[in-house]
Amino acid sequence: MTGDAMRTIEAVRAVAPGRLWLPWSDGVEGEADLGEWLKRPTFASLSDPAEFARVQVGDWGHSLTWPGGAEAGADAVWLESLSARRRGDTRAFLEWRLRNGLSLSKAAEALGLSRRMVAYYANGEKPVPKTVLLACRGWEASRLAMEAAPALAETTEDPAKFAYLEALLEDEEE
Repeated sequence: MTGDAMRTIEAVRAVAPGRLWLPWSDGVEGEADLGEWLKRPTFASLSDPAEFARVQVGDWGHSLTWPGGAEAGADAVWLESLSARRRGDTRAFLEWRLRNGLSLSKAAEALGLSRRMVAYYANGEKPVPKTVLLACRGWEASRLAMEAAPALAETTEDPAKFAYLEALLEDEEE
């Protein structure tokens, strides 16, 4: 799967309290550990192993549902399955893309990579190098700095505000 199509859940079965076995639409199979989720009020009723085991695949494989009304989106469950498979690199990369609303093409452009390589990283087909993860952090930091720049420009145009900032900086240097 090298596109940006949404991965769906084909089937599900509880294998232990808080843990599920899932085959995905792209052929990947594995566990997802939702143990931490059971501490949240929304999922508290699922701490009963019998209730947790009543999990079903939601409409079109885009979620997991339980008879008591709890629901988990396939994308969030996929992130948990990456952690269970010790693919923290892929999880961090996907979270960066989701947090910044970047498509494969936009992520490739932002990082100076080919779209295909970004797809490999996003799908877990190739490990994400630390240099790419650092570039993600750098891109995000520079974007945040650019968003803050207009506010800083307004501050420097007002001499009183600029004097206040200078005083703060001098205090930090001492």
